[in-house]
Amino acid sequence: MKATLRHAVKTLLLMAAVTLSLTVQAERKLLDQVVAIVDDDVILQTELDARINTITGRLSAQGTGLPPRAILEDRVLEQLITESIQLQMAEKMGMRISDNELNETMDNIAERNGMTMAQFEQQLASEGVSFRQAREQIRNEMLTSRVQQRQVGNRVRVTDREVENYLQAVEARGGDTAEYRLAYIFIEVEDPTSEASVAVAREQAESLRQEIVDGRDFREVAVAESDASNALEGGDMGWRTESQLPSLVAPVVPQLAVDEPSPVLENNSGFHLVMVMDKRGGGQKQVIQQHRVRHILIRPSEALTDAQAEARIRDIYQQLQEGADFAELAREFSDDPVSGSDGGNLGWVSRGQMVPAFEQAMLEANLGELRGPFRSQFGWHILQVEERRQKDISGDVKNAEARQAIYRRKFETELQNWLREIRDEAFIEFKGEYARDDTGTEANGES
Repeated sequence: MKATLRHAVKTLLLMAAVTLSLTVQAERKLLDQVVAIVDDDVILQTELDARINTITGRLSAQGTGLPPRAILEDRVLEQLITESIQLQMAEKMGMRISDNELNETMDNIAERNGMTMAQFEQQLASEGVSFRQAREQIRNEMLTSRVQQRQVGNRVRVTDREVENYLQAVEARGGDTAEYRLAYIFIEVEDPTSEASVAVAREQAESLRQEIVDGRDFREVAVAESDASNALEGGDMGWRTESQLPSLVAPVVPQLAVDEPSPVLENNSGFHLVMVMDKRGGGQKQVIQQHRVRHILIRPSEALTDAQAEARIRDIYQQLQEGADFAELAREFSDDPVSGSDGGNLGWVSRGQMVPAFEQAMLEANLGELRGPFRSQFGWHILQVEERRQKDISGDVKNAEARQAIYRRKFETELQNWLREIRDEAFIEFKGEYARDDTGTEANGES
């Protein structure tokens, strides 16, 4: 009798546990409904809601108006889909972001915004974002950026001739005398071969421009309507000098007043609007100090202990003190084969080009002084600064900025093409209230 009673109690407890488990699972399913299947991944309602909350918190903090909830849901869901495709690609490529890399990036973000990490966490909390959510979002952004660089960067080439033409065009406009904080809207033409499709996109762009002229916030329009990858950041392009302006908008931007939308601009990919959100001025010479330096390096190895390397460099230093020729000793003893064969000459060196221990010794050395022996990560050194000069590197900087501007412009165009390609090639199925029919419009019920 007791055994039967115990069995009955155990059975009831088991049934209760199963019922509770099923209830919990049902609640979780209700909370975490699948809104889309993307290849081997799913996007959950909770993910969509969290991302919407993050974006609305940031835009509200910036004072940017928000589009209707349904439009925002649709645009954020598309962002999550594109992100999921890229993250799956990153996983297949074996890409990883270590915790150390992530921590360093988080520190840099806080520092660039003039905050301590504690202040950064408080700022995130004020926008409704937990620190853990922010870490994972930044990790994902780092991964997608690496995928884009690998997949899209290989498509982009910048020639010396393009750089020359770019700089000539800048010079013809009077040089880069100002910097502009830009916002951007892009309206894509669905079928560039169709005149009707082009006309629809053109009409949409013109209509949006008129709304902005009539007082609608440019950034709000970007969030709601732009097809650019930075749409959900309000179209913010950051600060650009004239030499960094994309070629399509370069002739227009200097003529715009702050908060004035550009005319609708057209190229092969679609229609564009740009607005100068802020402006600051003038280009100046960029002058840096350079040091003409030579050195002798003795590198520890399996055949030479660190103590033996130090003893050898001290012996060389003694010979130099006694009048031995620096160049001859460098050619005979230096373990830096490139500079050693040239008498130890490193040429003109600027800050940031050398490892910290070497740079510190170089900056502290008087002209002609033998500095050392000292240790760096490469081994034991003696150095001598033979000359110092102030060099205007504006020309070098302009060349580098021009090359980067051309690269960025080409990269942005190729990125849009590539994102469209991977979106078209992916298997995507919308679920529940987000289900769509074959024409891409919402349908009732699950797909």
